[in-house]
Amino acid sequence: MNIFRLIIFMICMCAITSSKAQNKSVDFNKHFCDSTLRIDYIFSGNAQSQQISLDKCNLMPRWYGKKNNLNILPVQGNGQITVRDHHTKEIIYINSFSTLFQEWLTYDEAKTISKSFENVFLVPMPKDIVDVTVDLRNNRHEIVTSMTHIVDPNDILIRHTGFNYVTPYAALQTAEDTTKCIHIAYVAEGYTAEEMPIFLEDARIATEALFEHKPFKTKRNRFNIIAVKSVSMDTGTSIPSQGVWKKTVLGSHFDTFYSNRYLTTLNQKNLHDALAGTPYEHIIVLVNTSEYGGGGILNSYNLSMTHHPLYKQVVVHEFGHSFAGLADEYAYEQESLPMYPHDVEPWEKNITTLVNFHNKWESLIAPTTPIPTPTDLGKKTNNKKNKKGVNAHTIGVYEGAGYSLKGVYRPSFDCRMRSNANPNFCAACQKAINELIDFYTE
Repeated sequence: MNIFRLIIFMICMCAITSSKAQNKSVDFNKHFCDSTLRIDYIFSGNAQSQQISLDKCNLMPRWYGKKNNLNILPVQGNGQITVRDHHTKEIIYINSFSTLFQEWLTYDEAKTISKSFENVFLVPMPKDIVDVTVDLRNNRHEIVTSMTHIVDPNDILIRHTGFNYVTPYAALQTAEDTTKCIHIAYVAEGYTAEEMPIFLEDARIATEALFEHKPFKTKRNRFNIIAVKSVSMDTGTSIPSQGVWKKTVLGSHFDTFYSNRYLTTLNQKNLHDALAGTPYEHIIVLVNTSEYGGGGILNSYNLSMTHHPLYKQVVVHEFGHSFAGLADEYAYEQESLPMYPHDVEPWEKNITTLVNFHNKWESLIAPTTPIPTPTDLGKKTNNKKNKKGVNAHTIGVYEGAGYSLKGVYRPSFDCRMRSNANPNFCAACQKAINELIDFYTE
């Protein structure tokens, strides 16, 4: 029996050692240069089959992404890009993302035709040959397609961009430590050269709106923010449902996937061309229009109208998507295709199906609060105000989130990720954002 226990102990120790070896920290300076490898891909296919194709590789000066936690994912995302040392196969960089292509696959149109979408990812420029893997996952977290290719940093066909010409930009806020901060770039869309002062003011309004919200407010000095003055020939954006088509730098438009308020751009290469050579990682596209709309895609971009009365609420909400990977906490009366299977735990940190709730906001819930939480309890506390005049919220597990009325739950009765009426992120969303800020900067 003692020998048996010894064998079990040794097996467990080997497993622990192996796990630690896989998660050991990666030395940035050993593997990477202080420059950016921008990789352009084409994602194509339909609901039945998808393909990933390499378009081109680009070298840009300086690296503005994470230099610590290189082989760790803070959020899973709907896809991942992984960089491995070609010789040792060690993971030396990994990041997650979501894409418009994957969203399109959930629509009926994808059942009958195939389409292609541009996608651009940034990784630090390797010093030696690396293997780069891109994989796409479905809503059950299963890899549905994957592609691996080799990048040789000495490849003469790696295009240099952002060295000789850089779009003019203005610094709006300098981080306390620019070597360990989060870089945000506003990009002008639908602003002519004469309208750049308007764009800069719109960017300042968005900045102040963002930092009115906790935890951004308490960690403001960790953000470096610029406004990139990309010039469009026309003012505004295209509105296909009204027959309005504009010539703008990013070719943005409403009616994405035939949803009238869904404002996006499909031209990711144009977007990153406009940003080449500027200090950026997270992107907020400001669109010069008074029509209501926007969109936010994890580690891709946040795009928002600027001259609608709800501008500040929308740009902050969409940043919750693009920066922190937060899910929408509202629900539709009828949902044609469930985005979140009820037997799978969503990767987003602010919704749950209760399949594996323990790693989310369970610690924020009072022992006396029932799970699931009655809506009446949320309504009652939502209307109360504390001594500072701020609405109080009972954190619980409220049914109705992720576009589903049933089977998907949210942390609070109301939240910035649920409605434009609520002025704050709920405690669970704040927790998720706070952890991500620390992940990038500590």
